Amino acid sequence: MNRTSQLVQYFLAHRIVTAELVNKIEKEHYDYKPTPTSMSAKDLVTHILVTFYKLAKVAKSGNPAVLKEKIEETESDLRKMAEIYTEKTKSLLKSLTDEELDRILDLTESFGMKIPAHQFLQTAMDHEIHHKGQLFVYVREMGHTELPLFVKRG
Repeated sequence: MNRTSQLVQYFLAHRIVTAELVNKIEKEHYDYKPTPTSMSAKDLVTHILVTFYKLAKVAKSGNPAVLKEKIEETESDLRKMAEIYTEKTKSLLKSLTDEELDRILDLTESFGMKIPAHQFLQTAMDHEIHHKGQLFVYVREMGHTELPLFVKRG
């Protein structure tokens, strides 16, 4: 299995679980916040989906200016949004070449470092995993007790 295939497989092992959690959030809970200073469920899900997509676009293009692009999200259904962004991100990841994965990204302005794209994508995965953990708490507090494992293998 090549590096790109491994990356896509790892991404999907976690994103599938994120999507399962998103599918448990009913529209009446989109504004739910576990604390007054927390993001709403809708904002958290949108943040997870859009951020990984933007980070993958940076890895693909080599252009950190992508991080500053404003994405006007018009999809209001979180389930559909998860499907759309999962497919868009998966397509981007599948298109990455070894040269692009090895390219050094100059992210000094936004992250204070230069880093190979493949390591930057690992940071994107860490970001998703972190917020997915938060999403588990949100969904449990919404009353759901049947939850997936943190990762889907095989």
